[in-house]
Amino acid sequence: MRVPAARITFDAPDRRRVASLIEEALASGALTLGPLTRQLEEGFAEHHGAPHGVAVASGTAALEIILRYVGVQGADVVVPANTFYATAGAVLHAGARPVFADVEARTFALSRQTVADALTENTRAVVLVHIAGVITDEVDAIRELCDARGVALVEDAAHAHGSSLKGRHAGSFGMAGAFSFYPTKVMTTGEGGMILTSDTQLRDEARIYRDQGKAGFLGDDHIKMGYAWRMSELAAATGVVHLERLGQAIAVRGSVAERYDRALGSLPGLQLLAPCEGGVSNYYKYVVLLPDAADRDRIKKSLREEFEVFLSGEVYATPLHHQEVLRPFAGESLPVAEDVCSRHVCLPVMSDMTDAEVDHVIESFTRVYEAL
Repeated sequence: MRVPAARITFDAPDRRRVASLIEEALASGALTLGPLTRQLEEGFAEHHGAPHGVAVASGTAALEIILRYVGVQGADVVVPANTFYATAGAVLHAGARPVFADVEARTFALSRQTVADALTENTRAVVLVHIAGVITDEVDAIRELCDARGVALVEDAAHAHGSSLKGRHAGSFGMAGAFSFYPTKVMTTGEGGMILTSDTQLRDEARIYRDQGKAGFLGDDHIKMGYAWRMSELAAATGVVHLERLGQAIAVRGSVAERYDRALGSLPGLQLLAPCEGGVSNYYKYVVLLPDAADRDRIKKSLREEFEVFLSGEVYATPLHHQEVLRPFAGESLPVAEDVCSRHVCLPVMSDMTDAEVDHVIESFTRVYEAL
């Protein structure tokens, strides 16, 4: 049995509904910043218990807009070392300097201590990334530290659609949250992103930034250094339909994760990245930490070639301060981030994964692992 690393599917009724919404948009001639975008903004915000949502062209754009609103130009922004390039890229494009911080192996996330160690006199913001859909139980302590230092806490929730901690959803712990709707995510619009916030001024300024800095959609007065960060109505149509499936998708992924937990949790030397107490993960990724001596490339190769099990991409294999484009901002060694980046793998988790596929992954991984 072949088990792919990831799969995004729309069943026939959903495809027909998306096509119908797109046909309506094409017939209306309103192809950007129209009623479907507003419907997606309102629905996504409501799902996450947020007052305001602003749809944009990508998760990266969402994060950069938030940082521009905060006013980070010329300042430092703390970023975890084990995140995707776009987190640091948004900082740089907003005119700030990324300061890389270490993380906890338990959560793959920043902690209060690692943030404190990375703060400078010039820090203007901290970006907390919810890796693999897990929200750290140190989030309130990090927020308290940021508030005490007059620093904005921003959530990079690109992985965390629908994830929560003690009843609060991703995007509600900081001053704003940035979400991605890239095709690999639990929910997609093809390309796109969303800002969630309770700050009405941020909501209003984000709408200006996303539309070339224009004071109004129909005017020609430009008051911000914005960009073409709009979401098209065609993308929003996909998102409106996929949002309706988000709860179901998270339930299926959680069921897959429970089966993996039961089957793999007793394997010696294997550590599982689990939600914190009171947390619900969307299991964007199912992450396992391998023993120090394990050969990750060999494990992935054996699973692929012997059993046709394809592991999804790591989160992430190379820390940011080791990326060539970001080396000018690299500081001292960040041992935990370097360690978890080097020795974890992500098992396949899909929103329509079958029992047979889960069985095959469990059996295949167990055989390869026990043969190490």
